[in-house]
Amino acid sequence: MSATALIAAVAATLVVLQIVASHKGFEGPLHSLWQDFAGTPKSVSVPWAGLALALVGLSWRRRFRTVGVAVAIDAVCALIRVLSGGPMTVGNGAVIALTGLALVAWLGWEGADKRHALRAAALGALLILATKVGDVWLHFTVMAGPNVRDRYVVLADHAFGEPSWVMGRVIEALGPVVYGVLHWVYIELPVAAMVVAAWQLRKVVATGIWPGHYLVRTFLVLGVVGPVVYLLFPVVGPMFAFGPDGHGLQIGDYWPHIVPPVDYHPKPLPFDNATPRNCMPSMHTAWATAVFLHSRRGADGTPAPRWLRWGGAFWLLATLSATLGFGYHYGADLLAGAVLALTIESVLRAPERGWNRARVALVGAGCALLTGLLLAYRYLAVQMADYPLPAGIIALAAFAGFVWAFHRMWFARTPVTVTAQPVAAL
Repeated sequence: MSATALIAAVAATLVVLQIVASHKGFEGPLHSLWQDFAGTPKSVSVPWAGLALALVGLSWRRRFRTVGVAVAIDAVCALIRVLSGGPMTVGNGAVIALTGLALVAWLGWEGADKRHALRAAALGALLILATKVGDVWLHFTVMAGPNVRDRYVVLADHAFGEPSWVMGRVIEALGPVVYGVLHWVYIELPVAAMVVAAWQLRKVVATGIWPGHYLVRTFLVLGVVGPVVYLLFPVVGPMFAFGPDGHGLQIGDYWPHIVPPVDYHPKPLPFDNATPRNCMPSMHTAWATAVFLHSRRGADGTPAPRWLRWGGAFWLLATLSATLGFGYHYGADLLAGAVLALTIESVLRAPERGWNRARVALVGAGCALLTGLLLAYRYLAVQMADYPLPAGIIALAAFAGFVWAFHRMWFARTPVTVTAQPVAAL
């Protein structure tokens, strides 16, 4: 797809989503984007993460200038907003500077400087726009229907030891400091992605070569594929369906201190028209898994620095703890999210190695495992609750086998031999 066609497709998608949002009475992506430019940004970190990603395509001198302009604009916008009685927040400067950078590069620069700047700016813009589209999609999950399948998932979760109930009590016991750290990690996932992606792309200007695969590609594809499952398997999470935030529609006040009894006749649960059905699979788990994988090695296969490897591991563990401990997800959601991440990564990783039987088998195994998990959660939930030990062993053993195959394919010291022709990078 050419750059012009891609821009047109993105613009058309934003317009259509805005029309639907306006018709249904919620904020659309264009309105949210306008707030980033001239109003109160919805996020402080996402605009700056997008700008930081765009900086990888610039020389150091241009990076300093761009950041200086962004900081100055942000300061002015924040001052005007505070004097007008608005909140003290930032983000406008980053979005305006990113837009200005793209325009200056497009209209005024030539050659490699223009190509690198525009490609990096596009990545930064896509990171910002993806969050806008994601917000709209959450509303679509509500519009898709009133019923959720939490009654099934909570039964299947018996096979994994009810980890959300366990972590909920653990985090409650650890106190507000641990809660605050985990909450920050949970909401600042784009920042972690930006750090890893910036490290992967740090040599673009110096070498003039873009790697065939890097974290942003995985992030974007996960953001397209994963939320489709929300519509197929709507779930709201334990703190809503079994906890205090169910708006009167919860089954009971169970989470996190009491595990609900086994329901031998589970059925769909009618829920409200406000809570997103965005649990299955856990996209935070999928994205944090991608951050972890890409924090291991550079695009050329060289080991990442220790600080990045430890940071990626911390972000994954903290994200898993938060998703469970805050009652946002069941353990079954996390398992599905991890399988999805490894499957998408197997599709995208090392495009220069081409497609051969090993890659096709690995991707096929990931798709089959994810499908099997979803079918088991839906149609074997009672059996998984009645026989939790064998059910858990089977599910986790299948996942462990898939992880082993993934590691052997992509991270083993002696890589699998590939003879297929290279394919073009996305």
